[in-house]
Amino acid sequence: MDVKSNHSPPVLSDPIPISKSKLSIHSNLLPYPQSGPTFSSGKYIGISRKKPGKLDDVRSNGWLDAMISSSPPRKKLNKDIGVEVPSDDIDVAYGSWMLKYPSALNSFEQITNFARNKKIAVFLDYDGTLSPIVDDPDLALMSDDMRLAVRNVAKCFPTAIISGRSCEKVFELVGLTELHYAGSHGMDIMGPISKRMSSDHLNCIESTDQQGKTVNLFQPAREFIPMIDEVFRALVENTKGVKGAKVENHKFCTSVHYRNVEEQNWPVIGQRVHDILKEYPRLRLTHGRKVLEIRPVIDWNKGKAVEFLLESLELNDSDDVLPIYIGDDRTDEDAFKVLREGNRGYGILVSSMPKETNACYSLKDPTEVMKFLKSLVTWKKLVEYP
Repeated sequence: MDVKSNHSPPVLSDPIPISKSKLSIHSNLLPYPQSGPTFSSGKYIGISRKKPGKLDDVRSNGWLDAMISSSPPRKKLNKDIGVEVPSDDIDVAYGSWMLKYPSALNSFEQITNFARNKKIAVFLDYDGTLSPIVDDPDLALMSDDMRLAVRNVAKCFPTAIISGRSCEKVFELVGLTELHYAGSHGMDIMGPISKRMSSDHLNCIESTDQQGKTVNLFQPAREFIPMIDEVFRALVENTKGVKGAKVENHKFCTSVHYRNVEEQNWPVIGQRVHDILKEYPRLRLTHGRKVLEIRPVIDWNKGKAVEFLLESLELNDSDDVLPIYIGDDRTDEDAFKVLREGNRGYGILVSSMPKETNACYSLKDPTEVMKFLKSLVTWKKLVEYP
């Protein structure tokens, strides 16, 4: 059944079982190119000091178009209430879009009807999902009410946060020990990794968390840490002259935010990143919402992280499990795609603007996300204690 049909809301039927052998997580990691930078004897490669290339580079290779398309449409200021709101045209387009991706709140009964007699697993992005999008990423704080809602969900269902931020940073922001965490777009997973999985995967290690407890980590891109550190330093140096640019090191990837950069300077930011990244063929660029993200060239993303966590939690029997993934960014599309293609669960896109997506449902903003999470908890209690 086409779950994106305009004539009926998405319904899962006849889920296709995903066997553990089908995941083949470790073997799915792409072999690293033989050419390009490598590390030996603990020495770093010298950072390129070439002058920035012509701005024609980022125009001809499509980077600039991607930077623009990944940015939300402009909003207008409603002077009566003093806040930005979508224009009338966007409102109309959004209404039409919701016929294809209906509200998860309005469709809640349909979702829970399918979830009956199944184990629900909840996966959440952080920025734009649990916290609002703000100009300074360091100030993207979730409210106390949202934290309580997430804690209550985690008491009812296995729950994980999968973020582009480093695992340590997102744990610091969320501060809940009841959850499982996957940072760097799933390349740094802190959670319940079984002994069997630890022996199967070379990148599973034991570590100590901030509270001194022993935790299991899965880090498929661990060998890239020195390279990411070097690129981070180069990006900080090469973008410091662009007002509003902010570079973050997420351990296994690095981000260049241009949310506070004047739009006429976006090509400059794109070109500076391009000039550095072309020296590192083992790294690739992905586009997020007003952010350029540099990641290792391995076959790993948030979708793979969802599969890994389901397997490690022994929840990969799709006849008995319903994963729900809520996220707002392009990087969440990999997770939506995994759930849609396997007909395994529901992806819910958080957006107040129409976007093409692999999700089945939508929510407008973190406030609606919190309502949805609270509704899940209430439903769970009613099912257990009718």
